[in-house]
Amino acid sequence: MKKLSVFFAAVMVFVAVGFTNAQKVAALDYQEILALMPETKKVTSELDTFSKTKEAELKKQADAFQAEVQKYQSEGAKMTEAQRQTKETELAKKQQDLQQLSFTAQQDLNKKRDSLLQPVIDRLNNTIEKVSKAQGWDYVIDSSALIYSNGKIDGTAAVKKELGI
Repeated sequence: MKKLSVFFAAVMVFVAVGFTNAQKVAALDYQEILALMPETKKVTSELDTFSKTKEAELKKQADAFQAEVQKYQSEGAKMTEAQRQTKETELAKKQQDLQQLSFTAQQDLNKKRDSLLQPVIDRLNNTIEKVSKAQGWDYVIDSSALIYSNGKIDGTAAVKKELGI
């Protein structure tokens, strides 16, 4: 019986220590902070310019292709069967090339976005880590994934302050 009460007391000590060493969890709005960073605005501007350039190139190619199709449609009746087949094969190839060009442009845009945004994300993550250590937070979670919070530890303001935004 004495061993049981000693064991029970030991368990209670461990439980009490566990409660006193409760881990601090902070929630923050990652997307909001990222959107407010001046670097993100610069990246967005650069991506818009890049995207518009790619769109202009694609439009120029598409317009040239469309003009060629219209010319074929108006003059196709005057062509021989062999000329029509050659022209249709040529137009099909140009259409595939145009689709490939569009796909490549989208991939280029994604690569550029990733390369421009990565340093901004790294800076934000480093700042969150720095603020977490300074505030004594053990865990930081994104508030968009949060199901419930009592609102006591919202890290958004602290991270914004550290970033100067």
